[in-house]
Amino acid sequence: MKVEVKTLAAAAAGEIELSDAVFGVEPRADILHRVVTWQLEKRRGTARPTRERADVARSGKKLGRQKGGGTARHGDRRAPVFIGGGKAHGARLRDFNPSLNKKVRALGLKMALSSKVRDGKLIVLDALDVDGGKTKALAGQFAGLGAGTKTLVIDGAALNVSFAHASANLRGVNLLPAVGANVYDILNHDMLVLTRAAVETLEARFHG
Repeated sequence: MKVEVKTLAAAAAGEIELSDAVFGVEPRADILHRVVTWQLEKRRGTARPTRERADVARSGKKLGRQKGGGTARHGDRRAPVFIGGGKAHGARLRDFNPSLNKKVRALGLKMALSSKVRDGKLIVLDALDVDGGKTKALAGQFAGLGAGTKTLVIDGAALNVSFAHASANLRGVNLLPAVGANVYDILNHDMLVLTRAAVETLEARFHG
């Protein structure tokens, strides 16, 4: 399919042919849900466990006789009531390290890109050069493009330095290199902006 390419000033800069194998896949909610769930679970760190009674290195000798001592009938110093004793009902080790087939992950990314094309939420730019790297200039250009309030911009293999500086203070605008393109961020933004270099890199990523 052919898509119009624009400049940051919203002027026409030709057309680009998008691969149907990458940008023309019919989205499936179940695949997208699996990939997003996998991504969010991968973000979670390992839950640190606490040392319980069996994990504490203290004497197992009984403190005193069972009866007649005038004190409580304690068994040993590993009990939770003592300082340095084991934790009662402590946190368990939980390791969040799910796995997902590479083909499913790749299919999910294709579907996320395709959903933006289908919904008319994709803008392809020729380049991201901003004069002087000024935020004010970029804000006006984005308004002319109709990029919306929450926009994800994906560049090629390397980020454009002037655009990175100009967009750093723009609320709702996030910038990623093509290698960082992922399903969650694409679906979590209202508009997706790709450069020519990003389109070429993404297509090469799947066809390579």
